[in-house]
Amino acid sequence: MRTLAGVADAWLSAHYDQLVGWRRHIHAHPELGRQEFATTQFVAATLADAGLNPKVLPGGTGLTCDFGPDDGARVALRADMDALPMAERTGAEYASLVPNVAHACGHDAHTSVLLGAALALASAPELPVGVRLIFQAAEELMPGGAIDAIAAGALTGVSRIYALHCDPHLSVGRVAVKPGPITSAADHIEVTLHSPGGHTSRPHLTGDLVYGLGTLITGVPGVLSRRIDPRNSTVMVWGAVNAGVAANAIPQTGTLAGTIRTASREAWLALEDIVREVVSSLLAPLGIEHTLLYRRGVPPVVNEEVSTRVLTHAIGAIGPDVLADTRQSGGGEDFSWYLEEVPGAMARLGVWSGRGPQLDLHQPTFDLDERALGVGVRLFVNIVEHSATAQ
Repeated sequence: MRTLAGVADAWLSAHYDQLVGWRRHIHAHPELGRQEFATTQFVAATLADAGLNPKVLPGGTGLTCDFGPDDGARVALRADMDALPMAERTGAEYASLVPNVAHACGHDAHTSVLLGAALALASAPELPVGVRLIFQAAEELMPGGAIDAIAAGALTGVSRIYALHCDPHLSVGRVAVKPGPITSAADHIEVTLHSPGGHTSRPHLTGDLVYGLGTLITGVPGVLSRRIDPRNSTVMVWGAVNAGVAANAIPQTGTLAGTIRTASREAWLALEDIVREVVSSLLAPLGIEHTLLYRRGVPPVVNEEVSTRVLTHAIGAIGPDVLADTRQSGGGEDFSWYLEEVPGAMARLGVWSGRGPQLDLHQPTFDLDERALGVGVRLFVNIVEHSATAQ
């Protein structure tokens, strides 16, 4: 029997231009999280035309699709579909046609790769395990659309789950993976301070709110660096501060907003309580009231050991010198929610052409080398082939 790798090669030989066309269509018609109605219908129609039976998730965005053997293990392959609220400045002929919405995140590639892998796998005479496709909405919205997909039963009956993510710092033709944490937890914090206000000549008669903001700006990251194990790579960074309009008036309100990221799931679980304690303690001597909004984001993506071995073998089967090393990222990814339920792993797909600057994700000029699409299809197909012995 022809291997699934051979099936993938045959499918790509016949349909590579179509694969690129899908990616460019999705890229030109980006949709924000929980608004991916047209993208969902495009994917569903393409799968249905291939004889598959996609099921759109509640709310009309995102879908799942099962095929292959009904008994035994079922492997899930996941792609995210949403875009970012930003203008595109690539100048590409397939650039976004939607004002201030762009696929600067690579999700157009993720979706196209999974769609291509699905049709390649569907052309095989038989599969060693059952397959579930998960085309997920709202990855860019915290705490992420993965929670919605899980609530809708996307993981019911799934043994393991796999995903890939574009990596613009990795050359096309390379795929990287590592066991254990590969992304970080990412939470948001917003602190609002309240004071009676007053004249800057008499700060002792009021709560000096701007001084309080400064105390938090330096104090919270500093105390956290002493309360959290430094080996956990916990980083707290303020991104916004607002207070006052007059140089000689102490304002009545002020706000701070920032993010807290950590490589440790254990630290992530403890962070909110620690942050609340630290903020209260730093402000207590100043007589300043405050409210604190702590929004939990996503836990780290932690690649499970056996799933990582499957992924490593699948990468190696693409060809020599494809497998690359990688380090844990400070970014967050809601694929982590799936791994709270079932074992799995995520890989990084090289998309840099090797020429010019390495444009980062979430930049308005981000684009990718489309040769990576074929590599991604081969990877997903190989995962299915190598999953039969891993359950």
